[in-house]
Amino acid sequence: MNFLSEKIEFPDVSKTSKEGLLAIGGDLSVKRLILAYKSGIFPWFDDEEPILWWSPNPRFVLYPDKLKVSKSMQQILRRKDFVVTTNKAFKEVINECSQVKRIGQPGTWITQSMIDAYISLHKLGYAKSVEVWQNNELVGGIYGVDLGNGVFCGESMFAKVSNASKVGFINFIKNSNYKLIDCQVYTQHLESLGAEEISRDEFLKYLS
Repeated sequence: MNFLSEKIEFPDVSKTSKEGLLAIGGDLSVKRLILAYKSGIFPWFDDEEPILWWSPNPRFVLYPDKLKVSKSMQQILRRKDFVVTTNKAFKEVINECSQVKRIGQPGTWITQSMIDAYISLHKLGYAKSVEVWQNNELVGGIYGVDLGNGVFCGESMFAKVSNASKVGFINFIKNSNYKLIDCQVYTQHLESLGAEEISRDEFLKYLS
């Protein structure tokens, strides 16, 4: 296993484990996080673990032109029950994402150190949020990393009411010009919206 030092660097992603784990340790500084995302690497760990860095193969992604919107979702979008904004409440979105109870997970992987790190990225323009409002209440949202290379690296989403996060996700993609949405690892929810697996090598081409 690769253990990181204080030096801002990562091993080549070809050295990942079968599960996609590349390295352990280091920090969540802005410089390290930017290097990680530029290299197709992201942190994912919980409070009981050291910082773990991942670069899975295959990678789960969504091509914007392959976005699937069901007939029922089209009806929901037409009703305009929600208002979608961008970068209006980043801190609130990431905090809500950290509190979502997920099936098969005893707690959250969005630790306080992660929250602080991504808020720092956001203040520097490297992370963004999508907010979904209903009756002026924040009911859904998404946050992720955008390094200006045409790839949006989605980190997490939440919904307090049915379909809120889907509305935010669909609206965001339809009103953006990304080449690729990085969904990191498989979820049935994102597969239903058109996400698919590609090789890590193919994914890395989009980051250059």
